[in-house]
Amino acid sequence: MATFLHRVGRWAFRRRRTVVLVWVAVLAAVFLGASSAPEAPEDSSSLPGIESQQAFDLINERFPGAEADGAEARIVFVAERGQQVTSAAGRSAIGELVEAVADGPQVADAASPFEANAVSKDKSTAYATVTYKVASDDLTDASKTDLTKAVEQARDAGLTVEVGGSALETEAAQGVGEVLGVLVAAVVLLITFGSLAAAGLPLLTAILGVSISLAGITALSSAFGFSSTVGELAMMLGLAVGIDYSLFVVSRYREERAKGHQPQEATALAVGTAGSAVVFAGLTVVIALLGLSVVGVPMLSKMGIGSAGAVMVGVLIALTAVPALLGFWPNAVLSRRDRKDGPRSRAKILSLVGRTRSAGTTTKAPRGVCWAQFVVRRPLPVLLLSVIGLGALAVPSLDLRMGMPGDEAKSTATTERRAYDALAEGFGPGFNGPLTVVVDVKEAKDPQAAVTAVSDKLTGTKGVVSVSPARFNEAKDTAVIAAVPSTAPASQQTQDLVHTIRSERSAVEQATGADLKVTGTTALNIDVGQKMQDALIPYLAVVVGLAFLLLMLVFRSILVPLKAALGFLLSVGAALGAIVTVFQQGHGAGLFGVDETGPIMSTMPIFLVGIVFGLAMDYQVFLVSRIREAHIHGERPNQAIVTGFRHSAQVVGAAALIMMAVFGGFMTGGESLVKMVGFGLASAVFFDAFVVRMAFVPAVLALLGKRAWWLPRRLDRLMPRVDVEGEALTQQVSAPNDLPTDDPRASVTV
Repeated sequence: MATFLHRVGRWAFRRRRTVVLVWVAVLAAVFLGASSAPEAPEDSSSLPGIESQQAFDLINERFPGAEADGAEARIVFVAERGQQVTSAAGRSAIGELVEAVADGPQVADAASPFEANAVSKDKSTAYATVTYKVASDDLTDASKTDLTKAVEQARDAGLTVEVGGSALETEAAQGVGEVLGVLVAAVVLLITFGSLAAAGLPLLTAILGVSISLAGITALSSAFGFSSTVGELAMMLGLAVGIDYSLFVVSRYREERAKGHQPQEATALAVGTAGSAVVFAGLTVVIALLGLSVVGVPMLSKMGIGSAGAVMVGVLIALTAVPALLGFWPNAVLSRRDRKDGPRSRAKILSLVGRTRSAGTTTKAPRGVCWAQFVVRRPLPVLLLSVIGLGALAVPSLDLRMGMPGDEAKSTATTERRAYDALAEGFGPGFNGPLTVVVDVKEAKDPQAAVTAVSDKLTGTKGVVSVSPARFNEAKDTAVIAAVPSTAPASQQTQDLVHTIRSERSAVEQATGADLKVTGTTALNIDVGQKMQDALIPYLAVVVGLAFLLLMLVFRSILVPLKAALGFLLSVGAALGAIVTVFQQGHGAGLFGVDETGPIMSTMPIFLVGIVFGLAMDYQVFLVSRIREAHIHGERPNQAIVTGFRHSAQVVGAAALIMMAVFGGFMTGGESLVKMVGFGLASAVFFDAFVVRMAFVPAVLALLGKRAWWLPRRLDRLMPRVDVEGEALTQQVSAPNDLPTDDPRASVTV
């Protein structure tokens, strides 16, 4: 692997104009394809295999023209204190609103609160439900304007009117996530490298990769069903890994130049060594992302495929475009001191420093070296502290409640949240999460009696406060009933109620011949959470298993991949615990602009596991490969740890800060779910990079010693050698100090 990539790096350096032109042509081609591609499809909420989805599909089939996921507006009317909505003025204003909205061409039904028994007991609150024939994204501006005008007219009549539902859903305030992430990354790179060119090159190549990936996803959106969400995740991951992969190659190039190698030689060595780590780190990320297909959720599968493509583009750019650009500016990426003194002089200085140290004179070691020396001297206390600390942070994750936060998680400045609160106060906490029961009476002898029996059974179920009249379709073979729980949508009691209704339906089905299913937003959230929970263990087994084999191939060890997997579980557990602490329990929520706590997004745990596993393996490969490189070149285990940290600790820390900046930047948006994703990923990267990789990993390696690199002989003979450390290159590359600066042999021959 190292020898092949060495040739790639040398070729890209020599043919730099060709390489750059090819990437520019690729960018132009994908942009051309994106500009002529059909419009991207909307995010699909289809979740095959769960009861809620089956019920939605049945509604769409039996009630043509009124989709189960069509837009809905729930208009809430609240009378002034001491007044009632049933007054003559209130009735008139509400009636005019319903009549005005009902005439809309996209409206399927508009029910007056006085006809639908939608008035609270104290008559202070009422609501009108408007259902549309199309989804909220397909609502025309005219339909939205009609609804808005009608609401304003009712407000002018003296009523407090708020609108919930999806028809007029308020757009979340846009943050400065991507811009903030790039700015912080630029500062980190500038501090790390001390050169504008060295800081700008990773940013330039990362932006190139993200542009190609986003344009490619747009061009393929119609063929593969990629939605805008796929592009958002691909942009977030592509930007983070694109900067990091280029960062590692540029850092290794500067290191090789400091040793005295000429630009072409240093570039080839950087791609042959750091590039090998980039390839295998990228493969672990791709494995984790493609593994999302195991979950069985089409949306997650597409997000994984699109993001995996963005990661692969980042890998290819790091292996080709980065060495090509280094060919254009071979000295600009060096530090100011190296540009002034020259790499050859710098190498001589380093050699003199080494001899001075051996003579007994002490010099200040880098912080990474000092930390590594501290860890190898006290590995057990460091190991215990890191495990206990991360374990304590993970404890709140045991209280994890999964769901899909709705209007209750929005800011009180939105009309949706005010409508939610008004309905909960006027009708009870469960009113915002009604259960939709779909009754299929196609096989029933007496359809009307069967539906009546189902309604009676629901009315008598503990935890149900009200049951709506059944609504039949035109064929009279399917009915829909709404059952309102007594508890809030996200509560455990409501979840138990859904399970109770489903467990007791067999008796009704046997007695009447009707087939009933429970759906609605509340039931859907419960089913999705259960599906995610059931899929988590198989997903972990597939991803961790494949990555274990890949890392065993890279490091030729059994214990090192095992240690990597255990460290990953610690970091993910701590990140989940932090998410639960802030977004569910509310501790420190105000610091992150979280207006309301609630359940954790159902897809968050498995989403976090997939992405963080791949990113964590990035640091594992980059850091441990340098330690193994020093070890196979003859250094003792503890000294190899120190050497590995000398060359990679600062760069790994910078890479982690960049990823945290990119992910944390998404917390500046107004959407609670986006904040949750950004917070979860940023905290997971922090725990993995600065606790697991910087403390847990060196402590375990120090305790294991030579045993860390143990591999059974038979397995060693069967496994192919990939040579990530570039051991073969040391036998082919002449020592730089043996050649004069202008010697033509300074260009590497393989």
